Amino acid sequence: MYLKLQSLHQGSKSMDDYYKEMEITMIQANVIEDREATLARFLNGLNRKIVNMVELEHYVELEDMVHTAMKMERQIKKRGSTRFQTNWASSSLA
Repeated sequence: MYLKLQSLHQGSKSMDDYYKEMEITMIQANVIEDREATLARFLNGLNRKIVNMVELEHYVELEDMVHTAMKMERQIKKRGSTRFQTNWASSSLA
């Protein structure tokens, strides 16, 4: 379980799923660590686009970091769908 925790990354999982998997794996592996280590562990497993935005802020609690990461994830998805709609509209008009 500890090895699974060490290699845990968000990948294609939603932020919520990644956070839940990290929490469950930490419990199963009986990992007890200080707050900074858990924050670093969570941040290290995030997708790079989200890390670049999230690490600009200072966090004391993991829940605050998770909340911000979820907001960033929604923004990235929103931008992606907007680009798709714009590209589709311009290509269908040509």
